[in-house]
Amino acid sequence: MSDYDLVLKNGLVVMGEAVVAADVGVMGGKIAGIAHHLHGTEEIDCQGHIVTPGAVDVHVHLQYPIGPLTTGDDFFTGTRAAALGGTTTIIDFVEARPQQPLLDALHERHMLAAERAVIDYGFHMTITPTDIPKLDQVPAIVAAGCPSFKHYMAYSFRLHDGELLQSFQAIRRAGGLPIVHAENWDVIQALVRQNLAAGRTEPRWHPRSRPALMEGEAAGRVINLAALAETPVYIFHVSCQAVVERIAAARAQGQPVYGETCPQYLLLDDSLFEQPGVAGALPICSPPLRPRSEQAHLWAALARGDLQVISTDHCPFWLADKAAALEDFSRIPGGVPSIESRFALAYTFGVGAGRLSLSQWVARCCTTPAQLMGLTHKGQIAVGYDADLVVFDPQWPVTLSTETLHENVDWTLYAGRQLTGWPRHTLSRGRWLVRDGAFVGRPGQGQFVCRHF
Repeated sequence: MSDYDLVLKNGLVVMGEAVVAADVGVMGGKIAGIAHHLHGTEEIDCQGHIVTPGAVDVHVHLQYPIGPLTTGDDFFTGTRAAALGGTTTIIDFVEARPQQPLLDALHERHMLAAERAVIDYGFHMTITPTDIPKLDQVPAIVAAGCPSFKHYMAYSFRLHDGELLQSFQAIRRAGGLPIVHAENWDVIQALVRQNLAAGRTEPRWHPRSRPALMEGEAAGRVINLAALAETPVYIFHVSCQAVVERIAAARAQGQPVYGETCPQYLLLDDSLFEQPGVAGALPICSPPLRPRSEQAHLWAALARGDLQVISTDHCPFWLADKAAALEDFSRIPGGVPSIESRFALAYTFGVGAGRLSLSQWVARCCTTPAQLMGLTHKGQIAVGYDADLVVFDPQWPVTLSTETLHENVDWTLYAGRQLTGWPRHTLSRGRWLVRDGAFVGRPGQGQFVCRHF
């Protein structure tokens, strides 16, 4: 007798701190049973495999315009690559035009994703200087299921401290969450001008213009502003111990401060900027890659819980886009791809290297990002949750390259990197996205997820 639509049988199931041998039963797109000897219309033997929640990437840039360029991955190619890598939910971004109502901008972006996405998705609403007069619209955005708000402390649309405070206060009143790209733009601009004036134009001067010390200073300022506004705050793409120390100190005082890091900061270092030509431009992202010594600090922070999330900041531009501004490092478009490899990279170099336990790996890549971002039915294997599930083969060898990856870009910083462990099957709400490593989903299969805190 079949009690379930589908049963994943005999896998090692990661359920929070518990890692148990069990079957997982799916019915009507939801997880409906976790026990032994379950039976379903379809049964998949997961012996020797790890069954995890679908991974959640809360920081991606798909089909994203930056000046005259648009990121290489659109909502189809990016979410297809994500699914092949075991990610079943992403959160992207909305930016309103200067006179555009925030709800209209959200609707426009949603329509782009709805036609193409193969996995579930949400958005962060970006607050730029031209949005400060629109802060009375924040409650409507929260009610529309978009309760997190991105703030930049860098680039032309950065907010000054007073604007940050105003926005934080409005978001607190509406029950939302401020998210921040923390860097000191005034110092960056001064250092960029000094370097260019001295003829120091190569990519190697990018990290030298964005020092870790000042990333830490900016993060500390954000934390203080959040305390003043009495709001939680989430800090994007932490690259260094200078930020970790400030987050840890605030959390030790009971302040609700959260931070993420990304594979590029855990596994790559600033020596890549020393390569000649376009090779030295490929790793440009902000904050920049740091010295290798920072990596141990970030892994330790993830293990302690001082950092809570591994995201990607997936923002891929083509090699030709990176090469077009080699005469001025400050004009090279920033961003690196890793939407497909994040989950497996964290397994091989986290769990496989003894830096993270299985439970910590799942917490940082699945459970905690879902909890922090209001994805109330994602990120856990529990009855009643969406049947977003990954059957992860811990012995599957993969060598990363542009041939093995499916991101719509003609380079990867992880070329030649050998992994042991890769998703074999991926399901979203009980429907197959990936079977035996092959994509079987379709555009438009993903759904917008209304998020609430």
